[in-house]
Amino acid sequence: MTEKEMIQRNIEEFSRLQKYMSLTQDKESEAYQEMYERYIDLKAILTASGTNITDIDRIKA
Repeated sequence: MTEKEMIQRNIEEFSRLQKYMSLTQDKESEAYQEMYERYIDLKAILTASGTNITDIDRIKA
């Protein structure tokens, strides 16, 4: 897998995860907390790869 493909995959996962997070009613639930941890991980990965996530970050946490 090329670096470009890996970045694309991470962006797609980041977007999908944010959608799931926004649909979750209980922000204190264990499921939401797990999603939030992955959200933070993906933000770090994308930022480290040079991706500007400003426009795609809908959660803004």
